[in-house]
Amino acid sequence: MPVAEPAKTSSPPLPHILVVDDDVEVSSLVKRYLGTQGFTVSAAENGSQLRETLRATPVDLVLLDLGLPGEDGLDLTRYLHSHWAGPVIIVSGRGESIDRIVGLELGADDYVTKPFELRELLARIRSVLRRTGRLATPEPVPSRQPTLVFGGYRMEIASHVLRAPGGEEVPLTTGEYELLRLFLEHPNRVLSRNDIMTRIHGRDAGPFDRAIDVQIGRLRRKIEPDPGRPSILKSIRGTGYILTEQVHRE
Repeated sequence: MPVAEPAKTSSPPLPHILVVDDDVEVSSLVKRYLGTQGFTVSAAENGSQLRETLRATPVDLVLLDLGLPGEDGLDLTRYLHSHWAGPVIIVSGRGESIDRIVGLELGADDYVTKPFELRELLARIRSVLRRTGRLATPEPVPSRQPTLVFGGYRMEIASHVLRAPGGEEVPLTTGEYELLRLFLEHPNRVLSRNDIMTRIHGRDAGPFDRAIDVQIGRLRRKIEPDPGRPSILKSIRGTGYILTEQVHRE
């Protein structure tokens, strides 16, 4: 009697990172390093190659240098936010803090500054992929997760979906989702910029780092009745921010 062979199980595909940088030496270094860390990595030198890669194959994350020749990196950030659903980490030189802030305004999920440590870059990539559920071996998630209700809004933790009082979905980037969830887990408590950066990005905020302020502003435009006079997510002068709504778990 023939013995049945055990069923073969296929491994999940490795997360695919697209490195967009016209510096071939940098992109080759990043490609080699990430390749040893369990990722599939492609490289593009400009916007045309970026679009061609996205059309040809699924990509889990784009690592986008802002200093590209020809087509501006900020224009590409805007294009990705409008035409592609995946996360974007922007890369900027030390003298381009304004570009980094604008990149976050346009929907990027995080940024790194050149020159960067490869281990820090890896940590940022894993953090963003973990938030989007795109890691090949994601952290275990409880089978039942609560819905957080505040001010008529409903944050469905299991699906990462925020619903407005009328029931429609409010689109959030992964950075906005993570920021809002942090405040919902600490309602009526002042969180400093350092608190927020440490809990979300694993590092302190620099003295001129406006990344948190930018993301707060974006989030306010999506949940506040009057973003210019916020009543849900308030600023505490010289200290930080506070979510003033009561939060209920369902």
